Amino acid sequence: MIVHPVIELEPWRLRETRLDLEVLGQSESIFALANGHIGLRANLDEGEPQAILGTYLNGCYELHPLPYAEAGYGYPESGQTVVNVTDGKIIRLLVDDEPFDVRYGTLLGHERELDLRAGVLRRRVEWRSPTGQAVRVSSTRLVSFAQRAVAAILYEVEPLDGSASVVLQSELVANEPPPSRGRDPRQAVTLNAPLRSEWFTHRDAHALLVHVTRESGLRVAAAMDHLVQGPEGTESRSESEPDLARLTVAAVLERGQCLRLVKFLAYGWSAQRSLPAVRDQVEGALAMARHRGWEGLLADQRAYLDGFWRRADVEIEGDPELQHAVRFALFQVLQAGARAERRAIPAKGLTGPGYDGHTFWDMETFVLPVLTYTAPTAVADALRWRHSTLPMARERAQQLGLEGAAFPWRTIHGEECSGYWPAGTAAFHINADIADAVVRYQRATEDPEFEREIGLELLVETARLWRSLGHRHEEGEFEIDGVTGPDEYSALADNNVYTNLMAQQNLRAAADAAEAHPDRAAELGIDPEEIEDWRAAAEAMRIPYDERLGVHPQAEGFTRHERWDFERTRPDQYPLLLHFPYFDIYRKQVVKQADLVLALHLRGDAFTPEQKARDFAYYEALTVRDSSLSACTQAVVAAEVGHVELAYDYLGEAALMDLHDLEHNVADGVHIASLAGAWIAIVAGLGGMRDHGGELSFAPRLPAALTRLAFRITFQRRLLEVAADREQVTYRLLEGEPLRIVHDGEPLLVTTGAPVTRPALPVPDLPRPAQPPGREPARRVPRT
Repeated sequence: MIVHPVIELEPWRLRETRLDLEVLGQSESIFALANGHIGLRANLDEGEPQAILGTYLNGCYELHPLPYAEAGYGYPESGQTVVNVTDGKIIRLLVDDEPFDVRYGTLLGHERELDLRAGVLRRRVEWRSPTGQAVRVSSTRLVSFAQRAVAAILYEVEPLDGSASVVLQSELVANEPPPSRGRDPRQAVTLNAPLRSEWFTHRDAHALLVHVTRESGLRVAAAMDHLVQGPEGTESRSESEPDLARLTVAAVLERGQCLRLVKFLAYGWSAQRSLPAVRDQVEGALAMARHRGWEGLLADQRAYLDGFWRRADVEIEGDPELQHAVRFALFQVLQAGARAERRAIPAKGLTGPGYDGHTFWDMETFVLPVLTYTAPTAVADALRWRHSTLPMARERAQQLGLEGAAFPWRTIHGEECSGYWPAGTAAFHINADIADAVVRYQRATEDPEFEREIGLELLVETARLWRSLGHRHEEGEFEIDGVTGPDEYSALADNNVYTNLMAQQNLRAAADAAEAHPDRAAELGIDPEEIEDWRAAAEAMRIPYDERLGVHPQAEGFTRHERWDFERTRPDQYPLLLHFPYFDIYRKQVVKQADLVLALHLRGDAFTPEQKARDFAYYEALTVRDSSLSACTQAVVAAEVGHVELAYDYLGEAALMDLHDLEHNVADGVHIASLAGAWIAIVAGLGGMRDHGGELSFAPRLPAALTRLAFRITFQRRLLEVAADREQVTYRLLEGEPLRIVHDGEPLLVTTGAPVTRPALPVPDLPRPAQPPGREPARRVPRT
């Protein structure tokens, strides 16, 4: 676990009070900075020691072959892996010719803090060199939300004892050596020297490197410029070569004097633009960064985050650790998508190379719902990226013998990159997940231009896929056979309930959107017969139900499978995927992550309260949570069916997934979807928020440990605050026209300046459902 005595949690800061090299990789991910376009892992300024060096540009990837022991028709031929691009974080320090390295000399003090309101990473170090010279080093790093292509570092060094000769080496470094790859399939493919130099130059305190990826042919530019302040006699010079640019600053410092370096960085990449165009792009970004200056960049960062927190903050009283964890989660979700601007949001954001930097279905299902209600412009951009990949999705559908568009299970650029088709290509539910995100965004924003130009086509092409993938059974029901649902411990099943219900919603939404925009629908070749066919398929959709057990099977026949032998499974054999063959797992009743339970949340309108309670209890006993995507959904449904304390336990797991390194792989990057899930577990779980049919409803219930919960959401150009304590629930409209909502089934009209209050809802006293032995969530005990 990464949370140990060196980590302190404060309401708005994550503080590391000393350096522990045993968890360096975890710290590099936890303290990473990003804005959705640029990502900087929290590598030490001096570059060493390190676990995984990482500087990432969203969408910048390299190609590599996907080997198969036995190839087959329709198998993807090429994989895509995120590239560690030119590293501009490095600032090396020499004190009296001794390199500053925390592994040598004496580390007198080392502290780092991630400031969630200022949007910066601060570091303060006191170090005595092997020759006895002591210095204080301070650095502040930011990745700008206001200027998408810009990052900056303030670096200061001062002697603590007497006169010291100090040299700083500020660098751009390309083709840094990659980390060795382990056996975990979630780790990234190793890329050796993926960048080929195309241009390098330097002048004064400025330098620029341009490279091209060797296989994918993407052009990447990185530039740096500096402001140097030091005592009289301070000197500097610059140099460059194909994979290295450096500014060297030398000064003699007396006690009380300081050498101050501001480093401005700019990044850009393109698959199409020329070398001059990409070069000039980063030069322009760098010029604006210098124009704003360090203080201006800080002010812009704070202003951006002030606006975000005003719209999105969550307040929790009674559990300080959870309060911090949820704000950390929101900050990381924002970093992953705020300035992605028509790029995907990867599963690890831009904090590490895990999952090869790919985006999956969890972008639409977990991350975009949070951003829909807190930063909706980021959602529009993400869905515009999906829309831009429609040509590749149509081509993939044709290759599979289907109509419409088949979006990839995992990708960076838009092509399918999963070499394991039972859990990749067969997971067609991603198409309905995209449609679900479109519908949610449209209802929450009422964006007519988006609906007409982007949303409609996404809904139509995914609906066409479902109509061609499914078929009418002789008894008249519409069935979808041989697909894989969200649970990756089951594959190639018939009539997966989640998939069928989400496809049903997709078909209906496409029909509604086509009828709302008949002229645009005609341009897409839609006629009334096709619309009616979609509605008929949705109406006839088969939803299996086990009358004997009184529950919905996850898919046809699932409840007839042999149960997994949980009693004979040792704790060290989880996750199962690393210790048992998929053939054995697929034949048993064992659930990796919420599947049917996810349907209870997202399509809760399709179930009765009694069905939800029985289904939840049944699948609790089967779900092992070998995925970080499960706890938040289990929290949501647990709260709805009355198990509020269990929901609180699952909320803690989702929120602390990375801070506690529960999956033991946070060194590869944080889990953006689980972090988003912390917000979902609070707002949809404890807050009871649902948006079925565009109707915003709430049913807040608090666990015993919490005395107050408040959150804000943006909905249809309004800003609504929901605050609940032990006695009452209060709804405040902070901005916008009057808003109709529902509180525990009661319609309410909320207006600005006139809060509406209702008594708190009772928490039922129910027996706690059973989980597989050894897989129970940890009981949540508030930590200060």
